[in-house]
Amino acid sequence: MITVPLLLAELVLVLRLDKGKTKSLITRLAAAAVLMIVLGYPGEMSPNGSTARIVWGIASLIPFLYILYVLFVEMTKSLDDQPAGIKPIVSGLRWIILITWSFYPVAYFIPVIDGGVTGEVIRQSGYSIADILAKPAFCLLVYLIARRKSAADNFSEAA
Repeated sequence: MITVPLLLAELVLVLRLDKGKTKSLITRLAAAAVLMIVLGYPGEMSPNGSTARIVWGIASLIPFLYILYVLFVEMTKSLDDQPAGIKPIVSGLRWIILITWSFYPVAYFIPVIDGGVTGEVIRQSGYSIADILAKPAFCLLVYLIARRKSAADNFSEAA
């Protein structure tokens, strides 16, 4: 439950927006992430193919789509304030988030289509593939943004 809010906070912090915007974004995104997880959990625990999975899945999609929208819009707005060497990374990260994070709801709903063992295997495989694609790419790009911003600000690594 804590990974997604922390990843979102990490991204907002590394963008180095003004304090008010940073606080507002972290609060809104973390709250939406927790809500997404809390709403999705009952569906995950529901029998495959059940109406409950669909209802809770759609409910959790609302904060999920809100997160994607806010991230994409705010990262686009921040491009003008980013140093030249960082703009393409931030721009690319917007698309990586949008594409890789889209695997999660697809995997979530697979058991609705195939409620058997195959659906469960595809769901778990989908989550694993999404994690393998999304989290390392996200963290690597956030790291690159932080490194380049630190270099631009003449910060050096600690000894």
